[in-house]
Amino acid sequence: MDDTGLYREQILRHAGPVITGRFLGYQASYTREVKVGQPLLLAVVAAAAIAQGLLTLALSALRSGGPGARRTFKELKKGPEYLVTPLRLRDDQGQTYEVEMHGHLPVSALHRGDLVQLRTQPQKDPHLPVKAWQVLNLTTLQPLTPRVPTLWSHLGPGLLIQALAGVALAGVLAAAWLA
Repeated sequence: MDDTGLYREQILRHAGPVITGRFLGYQASYTREVKVGQPLLLAVVAAAAIAQGLLTLALSALRSGGPGARRTFKELKKGPEYLVTPLRLRDDQGQTYEVEMHGHLPVSALHRGDLVQLRTQPQKDPHLPVKAWQVLNLTTLQPLTPRVPTLWSHLGPGLLIQALAGVALAGVLAAAWLA
């Protein structure tokens, strides 16, 4: 008979805003998508299309061909993916906590047995563990902040500059039409 189920360690998932304990290790990482708001995405893509249309007309007058291929609306709507790494720590009372870390940290930032302090916040889904948004390695006194891709980094500077140019062009055309 197998007794491993009898002595299973209880993992605490929901904890206060600050958790201090010994780092036990990382669990298997996986990716999760950032949701993209469709109205905002439509506005950015529409504004960029105005600028791209004008640029295409200008370039076609000068030469054949146009600007390089751009990602489709469906690809942009999908949103960026970020790394989710569950990690565990044990406090002075022997309680084990599971926390999710979103984003990337250097592999050498945390070692098994390091004393760490995590600043956490609850996630929208109450079934998920709390999210660590700041990690302080008390053993090395190194503050760590995992970085997650944002909507703006997903859209990219090229599309955002194009959208700003499109908004400016639409404003100039609207002002000229009203005058």
